[in-house]
Amino acid sequence: MQKKPLILITNDDSIHAKGLRKLIELMRDFGDVVVISSEQVMSGMSHAVTIKTPLMPRLIHEEKGFKEYLTNGTPVDNIKLGKHALLNQKPDLIVSGINHGSNAAINIVYSGTMAAAMEGAIDGIPSIGFSVDDYDHEADFSHVDPFVNTITRKVLDEGLPEGVCLNVNIPKKSEEPVKGIKVVRQAKARWIEDFDARVDPFGRTYYWIGGTFVNGDPRPDTDEKALSENYVAVTPVQIDFTATQWLKQLKF
Repeated sequence: MQKKPLILITNDDSIHAKGLRKLIELMRDFGDVVVISSEQVMSGMSHAVTIKTPLMPRLIHEEKGFKEYLTNGTPVDNIKLGKHALLNQKPDLIVSGINHGSNAAINIVYSGTMAAAMEGAIDGIPSIGFSVDDYDHEADFSHVDPFVNTITRKVLDEGLPEGVCLNVNIPKKSEEPVKGIKVVRQAKARWIEDFDARVDPFGRTYYWIGGTFVNGDPRPDTDEKALSENYVAVTPVQIDFTATQWLKQLKF
């Protein structure tokens, strides 16, 4: 009898998020699943790790082929805990999400969801970050099944190149069916921040950060373009940040 693949799951929207529950449901059809997720929302944590307080994972559910841990760690902490402490073998696949909100374009830099996938890629484990372009706490994930399943099956069957993971962004549920899947590049788009200054009862100034997302990238083959046309955007992401085109030109 063929052994089931071991799949490690985390997210950055907390253990209570609907997107995580959906991902667990889908992954259990592919293999044995271990979930390690945080009590608190960890959005925007990027590749942060916890070094000033101890990590305290707690097993909250166990049944055949499934375990679920609650932690106080970041998404990257959770992957590290899985790889080095809580699992008795190397996972065959790491999946992160399903994130409530897009992680296309510059959002990948800030995303705890994608940092978890990149942490898997560092150790050569096939890894995928899934997101839906809907920031609502009660976002509708009913349309994601065929796309998550197709991409997961391909990665399980074929693997990924060393140091590469996938950033998968799925359009928000609408009356129009999703048109399909496109493999695309990361758009050159960014947030223009603004800071709302306020004063507390003690006369101290504090700030709420906000901003406007601006996409000035006209190229037809970007993640933002694919999402705007109601396609699932799949972007292969590498952990090597080297600007190789400048290695020979940059001299001192």
